[in-house]
Amino acid sequence: MRRKLTAVGAMIIGTALALGTATASAEEGPGAEPAQTPEFDFRTGDTVATGLTIPWGLGFLPDDSAIVAERNSGDVLRIGIDADPVVLGSLEVVGGEGQFDERGLLGLAISPSFATDGWVYAYVSTEEDNRVVRFHLHSFDPEPVLTGIPSALNHNGGRLAFGPDGKLYITTGDANDTANAQDLESLGGKILRVNADGTVPEDNPIAGSPVYTYGHRNVQGLSWGPDGAMYATEFGQNTWDELNRIEPGANYGWPEAEGTGGAPEFVDPLVTWSTAEASPSGGEVAGDTMYIGALRGQRLWTVPVAGGEAGEPVAVLDGTLGRIRTVELGPDGWLWVTTSNGGGQDKVVRYRPIGG
Repeated sequence: MRRKLTAVGAMIIGTALALGTATASAEEGPGAEPAQTPEFDFRTGDTVATGLTIPWGLGFLPDDSAIVAERNSGDVLRIGIDADPVVLGSLEVVGGEGQFDERGLLGLAISPSFATDGWVYAYVSTEEDNRVVRFHLHSFDPEPVLTGIPSALNHNGGRLAFGPDGKLYITTGDANDTANAQDLESLGGKILRVNADGTVPEDNPIAGSPVYTYGHRNVQGLSWGPDGAMYATEFGQNTWDELNRIEPGANYGWPEAEGTGGAPEFVDPLVTWSTAEASPSGGEVAGDTMYIGALRGQRLWTVPVAGGEAGEPVAVLDGTLGRIRTVELGPDGWLWVTTSNGGGQDKVVRYRPIGG
């Protein structure tokens, strides 16, 4: 029997956090603009939906309503302010049952042409692989877009995003086989770039391949700055989590390098954290700041970014929500956050822009 879900509008949470985020000075490179942290009111938040279990993907439809994907159940729900969540349908997935099983229904992305084509894209785990599918909300009949992504209990990546160029970007993990990350024949441990129908763009860095970057352990956050710079968050193993500037064809070093100081052919991260402080999942650039959800760290990291450079991270919501999975800037200008605590205790909360 499907459980009843409830939504709570305008719930006030937290009382001790400062308004907005502190502005940090950027370590500016040549041509970089000074990085400034946009302000959101993190003292209070509107709780959009409660009673969820591992809401992973989050997307916004042209009518500004939101849909969210539950990892374990495969359910896609429509959520909104002052409205109960509605289960629109389900996708068949495997995994997500145990504490360490990270498979299931992961990222969502709305087609840039949704108003005319109606496609919603999802990253799903099957018995054979991880794959990207697309479907219509009225039918939930998935059509494969890209298959053959390695799957394991964990290190599955799973974030989907359409870039400013209209291409679909897909983050994958090494699927607990570190060799996948450096193997250009494997789709594991990569950021992939495809056309909306899954075909390979002619201008990809490796001809005929969806591989855009490689040498990754487990990337779950992906976003672009207003200047077009691309950023991704990555789980380290035991020492360093990372925020990386993404360049086409670049090698980010895993498993030979974790954090900074690898071989010259590897790209160093812009920012590193200890795994206890971060374990970063979703990330979103708003203005000149990237907001990064931390799972183990149970906080939201704010990182000034501009011109492909990064400033000093500042933490907000430290311990307030528990594990934070996904961060998205909504069409309402608010910052939307999903938690990942499990047990039917998860929620979606949005934070008001100060002065907005």
